[in-house]
Formats: sequence, C-alpha cells, structure tokens
Amino acid sequence: MKDAIDSVSIVIPVFNEAENIPEIFREIKSVCEENRYIYEIILADDGSTDKTFEVAQSLAPVKVIRFRRNFGQTAALDAGIKQARHPLVITMDGDGQNDPHDIPKLIQYLQENGLDVVSGWRKKRMDPFLKRFVSRTANFLKGFLIQDGIHDSGCSLKVYKKECFRQIDLYGEMHRFIPAILKIKGFRVGEIVVNHRPRKYGKTKYDWRRALKGFVDMISVWFWNKYAVRPLHLLGGMGLVSIALGFVTFLYALYLYLLLGKIGHTAWPILSAFLVLTGVLLFVLGLIADMLSKSYYANTKDRPYNVQEVFERTDSGQ
Repeated sequence: MKDAIDSVSIVIPVFNEAENIPEIFREIKSVCEENRYIYEIILADDGSTDKTFEVAQSLAPVKVIRFRRNFGQTAALDAGIKQARHPLVITMDGDGQNDPHDIPKLIQYLQENGLDVVSGWRKKRMDPFLKRFVSRTANFLKGFLIQDGIHDSGCSLKVYKKECFRQIDLYGEMHRFIPAILKIKGFRVGEIVVNHRPRKYGKTKYDWRRALKGFVDMISVWFWNKYAVRPLHLLGGMGLVSIALGFVTFLYALYLYLLLGKIGHTAWPILSAFLVLTGVLLFVLGLIADMLSKSYYANTKDRPYNVQEVFERTDSGQ
C-alpha cells in the first residue's frame, strides 16, 4: 500500500488557458504515474470566456470546478483546495510556466526537512521585464513588512500538507501570502529553487490592478500578524501619541498667549484640539476593534494559536 504522503491533490486555477491546459495536464499525469503517486488533478475554471471548460472536460482523470464568472485566482485556489481529498496539496499555474517535473523535488524536500509547506523560487524568471520588476518590488516590500523568509511569493508552485487549510479561507489576492499566513500560525515553511519556463500560448493575466490588490492584502497580512489579537496596541498607541502631541501644542499655545499675546494670530489652539480629538477617536476605535477581535475568535473556527498535537499518557510511567 502506498504511503499517505505520496497521495497528492494537484490544484490548478485556470482562466482562458484552453491552449495550455492539454500539455500541462499530460506532463502532470506523466510525472504522477512515473512516481507512482495516488493522485487527483483539480482544474478550477475561473469563469473563462474561451474553450477552457470544454477542453478541461475532455481530459481524464480530472475534477473540474467551474465558476459562474471571474472571481480571481485566489478564489479559484480556495475552491480547488476545499475539493482536495489527499494529504498533500500541490498548487501551480495553468499557463505552463511552472514545471511539473519539480513536483517530486518539492515533496522530497518537504519530507526530508519535516516541513508543512514548500514554496517554489523562480530564481531565473522567464517573464517580461516589467512583470519581473513589479514582482521583485513586491517581494522586497513583503520581506520588509512580513519577513516570512520567502524570496518569491508570486510562485504558484507549492506543496502543502492538507492540514494547513483547516482554519484558512482565502480571499482577495491572498494566495501570494499563504506561506506567510501559515508561518504566522506556526507551520513550518521552506523554499527551494524551481524551473521557470516561458509562456507558450496566450497572455499573462497579471496587471497593475492585481499588483495594487496584492499590496493592499500585504498590508492586511502585516496587520494580522502584528495586531490581530490586540488591535488596541496599534490604534490605542497611535491615539496616545496624538493626545500627547495635542497636549504639547496646547502648552505652546498657552505660552504664546500668556507671554507673547499672539494666540489670536496662530493655528496652534486648533491644531491642539484636533490632535487631542483625533487621539481620543483612535483610542476608542482601538477599544472597539479589540472587542471585535475577541468576538471574531469566539465565534469562528479561527484561533490566535495553532495546536500541532496533543499527547496524553494515562499509566504511571513505571
């Protein structure tokens, strides 16, 4: 009987990739059969307007998820992962640029190093200059804000243990930050260099809108990492700083009035009042956010911690 670790679900989000799907599918199937994996291939059609769904239906063995409209790559990944049945989940793009022959290497690295996630690193990119520039800029900012140790968050070729997704729902452009989110929750994350190939057919779906959404989601992950459990530490701290600045400006305005008689010709009293009111509002917002955070953890499956295992021994140990 095959080891469970060799049972894999391969999830591929696709959008208008009718020309690329057959070739990438054959490659994946060949790799899985050569390595004697128990496998399933899940194609998540993100509302394609070409023949993608029809082409996907003609393949076998396959599971095809079809969206009613285009909801985005993250949503397609989330739908595919929720359909996965096997202990390992492999994600990759449907444009043929990820190399299926790297799959055994990812699995081996995960096994040998006791990891929960292994992310691919496209060290030698085969993309246009602008796309590479935007990606490297995003990775630099991510490294500064999140510090997850991943060089190439945009690489879709990754292997996960299925248990990683028990408490995670994906949204926005969050698929780039799955390793960061999992690392925050205590999962062990690694990275290895993988092959990257030029696109043969079609055109990239990446544009400035996705880059902007990705940046906003990066800020969300940063906030979640730092302040999700106690947002009062951020908002309340900012509020106290604002109140302190308001008090300082009030003292300066008082000095101008009592000693120089210039209070009527300056904006210091208005600035002082503005800073104090802003500080009070930020502090109150922090308290409200703190209560909402507690309510969130009390009423959802998410937790601010993650238990790997529970050990119990009932004998006396003798």
